[in-house]
Amino acid sequence: MTAPFDTHSPDLVSWVESANAPETPFPIQNLPYGRFRRDASEPWSIGVAIGDRVLDVHGAGLCDSPEMVQWLTLTRAQREAQRQALSLALRHGSDARAKIAPWLMPVHELELGLPCEIHNYSDFFIGIHHAANTGRLYRPDAPLLPNYRWVPIGYHGRASSIQVSGRDFVRPKGQVKPAGAEVPSMQPSDRLDFELEMGIVMGRGNAQGDAIPIDEAPEHIAGLTLLNDWSARDLQRWEAQPLGPFLAKSFATTLSPWIVTLEALAPFRKPFVRAPEDPQPLPYLDSRTDRASGAIDVTLEVWLQTPTMRAQGLGGDCIVRTGFAQAAYWTMAQLVAHHTVNGCNLMPGDLLGTGTLSGEGPGQAACLLEITQGGKQPLRLSNGEERLFLHDGDTVTLRGFCERPGRRRIGFGDCTGTVRKARP
Repeated sequence: MTAPFDTHSPDLVSWVESANAPETPFPIQNLPYGRFRRDASEPWSIGVAIGDRVLDVHGAGLCDSPEMVQWLTLTRAQREAQRQALSLALRHGSDARAKIAPWLMPVHELELGLPCEIHNYSDFFIGIHHAANTGRLYRPDAPLLPNYRWVPIGYHGRASSIQVSGRDFVRPKGQVKPAGAEVPSMQPSDRLDFELEMGIVMGRGNAQGDAIPIDEAPEHIAGLTLLNDWSARDLQRWEAQPLGPFLAKSFATTLSPWIVTLEALAPFRKPFVRAPEDPQPLPYLDSRTDRASGAIDVTLEVWLQTPTMRAQGLGGDCIVRTGFAQAAYWTMAQLVAHHTVNGCNLMPGDLLGTGTLSGEGPGQAACLLEITQGGKQPLRLSNGEERLFLHDGDTVTLRGFCERPGRRRIGFGDCTGTVRKARP
């Protein structure tokens, strides 16, 4: 998994000075991909984040097309070669500085879009602690259904309402049937929730009818992004039986604007370990390589800023801190192998959500449904406010980063959304 010429070396520094700041999520060791434009009259172009700048990769002559799909369809070897070229061009002392510098732009002067065109969106349920905690609310004696440890559970979601970080969304309406009510009512959701997830962005697709073997999955995965799968719990509880969520999930999903590549994440791989008492995966979901390095160590946080905090100039509270590797019961490669084993064809830019990534310990529940025990125990914030579920004007920000001794810390950037009042 390590890219050639040690593009991960912690000793690398860039002639882009902001990339050398300890707090930046985008040092030269990261180089995530996204899309930008200078104004709404322009088409989206492929860009790479470096410090507080965005590099127009096509303009700088480092890729053949301004279209993101061109990068998504590269082979793994081609992605690694392009990463090497970017690293060489941006590192301190590069001969390419004079050529590259005119194509660097301050990120605050640009509009960032979704990192790619998303044709299809599938959402999985791989957070075992989330599955157990939420299951316990409704099935105390059997929180995990019998199939959970055998098959990666997922459903087909709505791609058209996926929006980039920084966009507001309107509180959804739908049918709700409170306990004891004879008939449901149509109303705005009053149990609006966030879900801390990661998004797997697909690169090269597969032909319909052809499965992707588990060991070939990394050839087809472009990278990871942050994903907030907003959920209307009151709508969900009423509509979900027997086919699953519909209006409770389809109104908005927020995605961070940057794809952190598998190549950048290589130093943060770790073994994927299944508890010895659990059933071992069926052969199509198992491989020696995936067991050795299928997990990725990503620290994840959720920050909540209320309107009162905003008025007081407060940035908000960190209400969740958990980890991808600790929460996930299935690996990225297992999800791709399972998604395609029936012959389903994945396309470049397809998005696979992990599901809510709750940890096992205190402060690691990754949605308000878990934090508040189904709306029974309020979350108390640092300024004295309380929340059972989200209020109008609340802003939720997801953050993620990878760090390890001897490696440079890299991040995913913010994934932020604000709730607006339901329309009449």
